[in-house]
Amino acid sequence: MRAVGLWSCAEEPIPMYSIDVTRVFDPYVRVIQDANFTQYIWGKSLLQPLWDYLRFHHQDTMRSPLFPVFISVSTYFIACTFYMVLDLLAPRCPAVNKYKIHPEHHVTWASILKALRQTGYNHVIFVFPAAVCQWYWRPPIPLQEEAPLLSEFFVGILSCTILFDFQYYFWHMMHHKVRWLYTTFHAIHHEYYTPFSWSTQYLSVWELISLGFWATIDPVILQCHCLTGFTFMVFNVWISVDDHSGYDFPWALHNIVPFGLWGGTVKHDVHHQKPQCHFAPFFSHWDWLCGTYCDYKHSPAVVEIAKKRRKPRRNKNHF
Repeated sequence: MRAVGLWSCAEEPIPMYSIDVTRVFDPYVRVIQDANFTQYIWGKSLLQPLWDYLRFHHQDTMRSPLFPVFISVSTYFIACTFYMVLDLLAPRCPAVNKYKIHPEHHVTWASILKALRQTGYNHVIFVFPAAVCQWYWRPPIPLQEEAPLLSEFFVGILSCTILFDFQYYFWHMMHHKVRWLYTTFHAIHHEYYTPFSWSTQYLSVWELISLGFWATIDPVILQCHCLTGFTFMVFNVWISVDDHSGYDFPWALHNIVPFGLWGGTVKHDVHHQKPQCHFAPFFSHWDWLCGTYCDYKHSPAVVEIAKKRRKPRRNKNHF
């Protein structure tokens, strides 16, 4: 019986792009084989092969009004589960615990289950019925044939982030300044003095719907491509969970973006201890401009890294 396989010399080699599991890479493989990159540099977006694959093989899924809800909810549970694993490891693993902003405070199962009950209640009673209504009444989402250029893709995500940051800053500040709004809608979120991942959506339903509405409508307002809008939703949810995670890693955006422009975990964490400062979800410029900026602290690991970086500079100055 003759052996048959990818590397069998008895038969003609099977082209790499004929393997089912790599269909998503077909267009990229063809471009490499043709050695004609100019069509993508000058004529098409580098995202076109990916967009073509998604459009041809998952068109019905992406056109469904339920798809934005699905990617937002699934991203939330994946991100929260990731940080929950770190929270459960932290008390027994110093290598993880040193990156916590409050290494002395450990997340308990009681806190996790309390937050999960509220999250489950909001999703089952409000989010799921709203998603079903949207699926019933809203027409399928039209998908463009052309993918966005890389510049349009990243500028679109940045623009949506800036717009959402503006909306949420003043909405958030208003819910702290107006006592009725705070006690009626927002106080529940501040039951946790030191936030953790699952406390991200420990919210009133009014707040959850408001944030979900802006995250959905902002790409429409800015006329972004569908791929850009979907990516922004994933990015928005992930960053929101990261802001509440309580972890301060050296590679976190707030430690990478220069001039302290990005808020991140450290600034939102202090907001839960000092509720009259750091209202912005992403950037820091509105807190600077409106006088709601205040000091914050880093994790012991990041503080130690900063000290090590300063030592060589002092030695150079000494000589």
